[in-house]
Amino acid sequence: MGSYGTGAIMAVPAHDQRDFDFAKKFKLPVIKVINPVLMSVANPATKANAAISELAIAGLWEGEGEMMNSGKFNGMNSEKAKWEIMKFAGGKKETQYHLRDWIFSRQHYWGEPIPIVFCDKCGEAPVPEKDLPVKLPEVKNYKPTDTGESPLAAIKNWVNVKCPKCGGSAKRETDTMPNWAGSSWYYLAYAMFGNRKSKIKNQKYVWDKKRLKYWTPVDWYNGGMEHTTLHLLYSRFWNKFLFDIGAAPVSEPYKKRTSHGMILGKGGEKMSKSRGNVVEPDSLIKQFGADNIRLYEMFMGPFDQAITWDHNGIAGTTRFISRVLGINENRNFKRGAKNPKLARLISQTVKKVGEDIEKMNFNTAVASLMIFVNEANGEKEIPLEIWEKFLKITAPFAPHISEELWHLLGHKKSIHLEKWPKYDPELIKEENFELIVQINGKVRDKISVSTGISQKEAENIAFTSEKVKMWLKEGKIRKVIFVPNKLINVVVN
Repeated sequence: MGSYGTGAIMAVPAHDQRDFDFAKKFKLPVIKVINPVLMSVANPATKANAAISELAIAGLWEGEGEMMNSGKFNGMNSEKAKWEIMKFAGGKKETQYHLRDWIFSRQHYWGEPIPIVFCDKCGEAPVPEKDLPVKLPEVKNYKPTDTGESPLAAIKNWVNVKCPKCGGSAKRETDTMPNWAGSSWYYLAYAMFGNRKSKIKNQKYVWDKKRLKYWTPVDWYNGGMEHTTLHLLYSRFWNKFLFDIGAAPVSEPYKKRTSHGMILGKGGEKMSKSRGNVVEPDSLIKQFGADNIRLYEMFMGPFDQAITWDHNGIAGTTRFISRVLGINENRNFKRGAKNPKLARLISQTVKKVGEDIEKMNFNTAVASLMIFVNEANGEKEIPLEIWEKFLKITAPFAPHISEELWHLLGHKKSIHLEKWPKYDPELIKEENFELIVQINGKVRDKISVSTGISQKEAENIAFTSEKVKMWLKEGKIRKVIFVPNKLINVVVN
């Protein structure tokens, strides 16, 4: 039934509420095929089991269980049995996709014209390829018609054409496709850009499979959360169709997909011109600078969540930029100088920012840059190599300022041509860690100790703890389990 979801149609009254109600009303037999073996009807141990018992006594059970009254499938888990029964009956497992098609009935002017004409003699006829694409006419009146048809229906000199089959009178299709249609495959068109054959009339683009094979699938697709269904699903559908007919080289259009959240107006409302809460970037850039606004957008919250815009928050990124400029102007940079504290911190920062960029955690990446600047701000002398690394990892977030400071250090080439800096694996290790001390598997103390200590050293530290001593008074140590840089577990009896 197309209207599945209402009515008694499954014919399993013992395992479907609607069928059960139907059977009770008309006094039909209720035959169980699933036995809820996870409980004891006579002596339910929990509230959940008590509820299960009540349902089982009533003759209804909608959960998993053990098959009964099912011939060769008796005793089998019901979840597994449904697939075995499917095989036994000669069926096969399939995945079905359902697409909404309402958006292809757009009765408006905008959108791609559907290349079909209607002839009284020939019926529907496709527009010949030599006449593609069908272009929208340039008109002054975009108002809907009185008949409910598309505004295009009123443009007679565009609508009335000759039939491509018989040459008789015909009319164009006046509904247009939505923007989702073109955007479902335009990434493939981008891969074709610039690949023209100049000798071909009208300089038409050529569908080049070799070029497509190089560029697809797209490595990383990022889009708005609201596009997840209406764009992502459609683009996959179009790509799979093009693949099936041999026009696209890959079945899946993207290797990776992420979505970004929305920036909301004051009070958490969606920004719109009608509400008057739209933030104009040009005026903010004039006031604060492009890098400052860019940094604030990255810093204001998680990339994939909705965040409320707050002008006051720009003050934090303003202070950060001011400190960066101040360090570059007032500090002594010396190549080959030593600063163990900053050397450790820049290695940790390079690693963190690189990983955060890959995960789209831009807010925590900017926070790490701020931590480094706060530490560097207190140093009179900074090794030049460390400061150069900092500018390189800041460049994606504040490209203009990073470029300017890079050139002030004497570099001729752009900072954006530099490779991402490497970090020292040894320096990213923490000097201390929190040693967890357990007695028979239960945590009794946590002690800050040096990274890399031996088991003997960990035992000496743990056994001097007053909290641990209290638990060792009456027991005899049978065994000590040591996990380096993590915990020590003392087994006593």
